[in-house]
Amino acid sequence: MQIINPAVTRLLNTGCCLFFLLNSVTAAGDDIDMGASALEEVVVTATRIPTDLQTLPFAASVVGREEVQRARQQLGLDESLAAVPGLFFQNRYNFAQDLRIAIRGFGARANFGIRGIRIFADDIPQTLPDGQGSVDAIDLGSIEQIQVIRGPFSAVYGSASGGVIDIRTEDGPATPILSGRLNLGSYDYRQAQVKAGGQAGKLNWLANLSDTRLDGYRDHADFESRLFNSKFRYEFNDTARLTVVFNAVDSPTANDPGGLNAREVAEDRRQAAPRNLLFNAGESLDQQSLGLAFRKEIGTSQELMLRNYYVHRQFNALLPFSINSNGQGGSIDLSRRFSGLGGNYSWTTSLGSRTNRVVAGLDYDAQRDHRRRSANNEGVIGMLTTDQDEDVTTTGIYLQNVLDLSATASLTLGGRFDDVDYEVTDRTAGDGSGQRSFSQFSPMIGVHWSLHEAVDLYGNVSRSFDPPATTELANPFGPTGFNQELDSQTATNYELGMKGLLSGRLRYELALFHIAVKDGIVPYELEGSGQSFFQNAGASTHEGLEASVTLELFPGATGTATYTWSDFRFDQFSDTDGTVYDGNRIPGIPRHLFNLDLAWTHPSGFFAGWDFLYVGRFFADNANQVETDDYLVSNLRAGYRWTGGRWTFEPFAGVNNLFNRKYIGNVRLNASFGRYYEPAPERNVYAGVLLKYGF
Repeated sequence: MQIINPAVTRLLNTGCCLFFLLNSVTAAGDDIDMGASALEEVVVTATRIPTDLQTLPFAASVVGREEVQRARQQLGLDESLAAVPGLFFQNRYNFAQDLRIAIRGFGARANFGIRGIRIFADDIPQTLPDGQGSVDAIDLGSIEQIQVIRGPFSAVYGSASGGVIDIRTEDGPATPILSGRLNLGSYDYRQAQVKAGGQAGKLNWLANLSDTRLDGYRDHADFESRLFNSKFRYEFNDTARLTVVFNAVDSPTANDPGGLNAREVAEDRRQAAPRNLLFNAGESLDQQSLGLAFRKEIGTSQELMLRNYYVHRQFNALLPFSINSNGQGGSIDLSRRFSGLGGNYSWTTSLGSRTNRVVAGLDYDAQRDHRRRSANNEGVIGMLTTDQDEDVTTTGIYLQNVLDLSATASLTLGGRFDDVDYEVTDRTAGDGSGQRSFSQFSPMIGVHWSLHEAVDLYGNVSRSFDPPATTELANPFGPTGFNQELDSQTATNYELGMKGLLSGRLRYELALFHIAVKDGIVPYELEGSGQSFFQNAGASTHEGLEASVTLELFPGATGTATYTWSDFRFDQFSDTDGTVYDGNRIPGIPRHLFNLDLAWTHPSGFFAGWDFLYVGRFFADNANQVETDDYLVSNLRAGYRWTGGRWTFEPFAGVNNLFNRKYIGNVRLNASFGRYYEPAPERNVYAGVLLKYGF
C-alpha cells in the first residue's frame, strides 16, 4: 500500500541532500568574519502571531519602504516585489485588467483581478468576501512595509491558496513634515504627490494624495487615477490604540487595448485590437473605504484586536462586443458595497517550562453587488440584458498555536472553518435566481528547528480552500444567474525549507514544495462569447523550488538574487468539448524565473539600483500548442538625496527596459482567435524630484 505520495518522497530526499550540503557550508562559515551587521532581523506579523522571519515555519518575504518608494515610478506593486521568489507578475501596463499576481501558480488564471491571494492594507481587506482582490486602491507612495507569505495559508485567512500580501503604511514622523513629489516620463506619464504627517499629542497621522496619468505605450491605453490615502492612530494610553484608515480612488479612465494575435504583433506592436477600438473597451472606477482597527493589550501577555470596515465601489466597463452568444451585454454597470468585522484574541502562556502562544479569531464579511449589463453598441450603451443582485457572505473562525518544544524547535498548529454563501436574485426574467454554498475546514501543521545559528530548517503541511468569485460564477449558459456546475478548489501543500543569516551580511532561503490541487478553477473562452468563463480541472500538481540570497557586497551596497523553478501540470482535466489535457503544463507560469537586484547608497547622498528579470517560456493555452518566448528585461534607477536643515531635496531618474527588448508583458490565457498577446513597452524613461520640509 502506498502511504506517501512519490512526489513528496522526492521532496524529502532532496531536502535531506540540501540539509547535508548546507550543514557543511555553514560549518565552514563559522570562521567567516563579514564585518558589521547590515541585514536586520525581521518580525513577520502577517501570520497573526508575530514571529521572527528566521524561525517562521513558512516561506515569507519582507520588503521595506525604500525598496517601494525610492526612485520608483510607482505604477504597480511589481516594481518592488519582482525580487520575491515564487511571485510572477503580468499585466503591468493594462490598467483596465489590473495587475495579475500569481504565487506558486495560484492567481495565474485571473484575466481580471487577483485570485487565490489575500491582500490586506493596515488590517483592512483588499480582497472581496468572494475571494477576488485588487490593488487599484493601494497607495504606493505611503507604503512602509510589505510582507508576503508564499504558499497556502487558508488555516488563518480563508481563501488563500497562493498566500497573503500584507501591506503596512507609514506612520507620521515625530516631527511634522510636508512633501511634494513630481514624476514625468515616456508615453506622457505624469504623477504628482503631496504627503503630510506628524504627531500631535496622542494623535499620529499621515495623508498622501496622488494624481497619475499615462497615455500608454499602445493605442487606446490611456489611464487616469487620483488616489487619497490617510491613516490616523490615537493612543488612549500605553495599552490601547485606535487606527482609522480612509482611502478614496477616482479612476475615470482605464482603456483596454486588448490582446493581439501573432501577425498583429509583428505588424505593429503598439496597435490596439480592432474590436477594442470599435467598442471603446475600458473601465472607470470610483471607490471609498473606511476602516477601523482597535488594539488593546491586557496585562503583559494578552492582546485583543477588533476591526471593522466599509467600502463602496462603483465600477463601469465596456467589453469588446455588443451582446455575446449567451445573451450577456458588453456594457457593465456594477454598484458594490462590502463590509466586515472581525477580531482576534492572543495570549502567551507556559506549558511546563515552554512558551506557548495562541491566537483565536473570527471574521465576518458581506458583499452586495447590483450588476447590470447592457448591449455595447460600439461604445454607446444599448438595451438591458442582465439585471441582478449578487450577495456573498463569509464566516470564518480560526485557531493557531505556536509551542516552543525546546530552545531551538517549535511546533505550529492551526485550523480554520469557512462558510461561504452566494445568492443571486434575477431582476430581468426571474428565472436566473439561485444559491450556492461552500464550506471547508483548512488545517495546517508546521515545525521549525534551529540546527545552527546560521541554519534554520522548517517543514509544513497545510490545506487551502478557494471558492469561485462571483465573476467566475458567470453563467456560460445564459445572460443571468450563476454557473451551477463550478465547484470550489482545494489544495494540499507539502513544504520543506531552510533559511539563515550569516554574520548579518548574507541572508539565504530555500523552499521546496509539492501541492496537490483538486478541482482547480480554470478559465476558457466560449466561442463567440467575447469573455472568459470558468470550469474545474479534476486534479493538478504544482511542484517547485524557490531560492534567494541577499548579500552585503560592501558597506552601502547589497545584491539580491532569486530563482524560481515551477513544474505545474494537469493530472486529470477534460475540457467542456471533451478534449483531454492530462499531463499538460498549466498555462500562464514560466518554468524558470530569475531576478537580480543591485542596490547602492553612498553617505554623500547618491544612490542607484539596477535589476534584471529573466522570464522563461510558458504556454498560453491548456492544449500547450502556443508557447511564449523567454525574455530578459533590465531597469536602472538613480538619484541623489540632499538634506540641509529642515529641507530634503531628492532628484531621481530611471530607465525601464534598458536594453530595449521586445517582449510580451501580458498573455491572455486560452484567448479566442489567437489574441493572446499584449506587448510591453520598449525602452522608456522617467525622472522626478522629491521636496520635503520638516517643521
